[in-house]
Amino acid sequence: MFTGLIREFATVVSYEKNFLTLKAKYRPKMGDSIAINGVCLTVVKLTGTTFTVELSAETRDIMAVENLKGRVHVEPAMAIGDRLEGHIVQGHVDCLGTIKSISKNQNATDMVISLPKEFTKFIIPKGSIAIDGVSLTINDVKDNELRLTIIAHTLEKTIFSEYRVGRKVNIETDMFARYIYHMFKDKKDTSWDSVDNIMALY
Repeated sequence: MFTGLIREFATVVSYEKNFLTLKAKYRPKMGDSIAINGVCLTVVKLTGTTFTVELSAETRDIMAVENLKGRVHVEPAMAIGDRLEGHIVQGHVDCLGTIKSISKNQNATDMVISLPKEFTKFIIPKGSIAIDGVSLTINDVKDNELRLTIIAHTLEKTIFSEYRVGRKVNIETDMFARYIYHMFKDKKDTSWDSVDNIMALY
């Protein structure tokens, strides 16, 4: 599990034969889970200055591998007892989005991202979403697009300032929205009493 709060940037040293080697101040241990641009990966090799993670075929198919260059977001997995300040992020990317527009909005920046329409059912205005591993609040949802407002602090602490229109981004929708949808998608008659009864089973 992760929080969607980026620990730091890492620099991509190489990406060859499905192995991604990175350099960062953070020093993981062998076998650690670590989120790279929001994707949960496992550390398989360490050197004195770098660490390496391996990408499976399924991982490569769902994430924006073309962005594995230059700087990337890094977040170590949560430890029990850590403070949860973002939202619960699994590091399991649902789909890719495409940045449609970036515009100044007073002291913040608005970003509109398109995504496959089948995933918009998990996206709720004022709910949570992870974009390239960053925990953000959704402002608006329209058809197959969502709008985010990114404050200056977030721009400074992420690589969002480098993003341009047309860039692909990794999207993880809110875990609770996905669970609730799957719990109730086949139920025609739903009341708050039935919701309480189902929730009591978990």
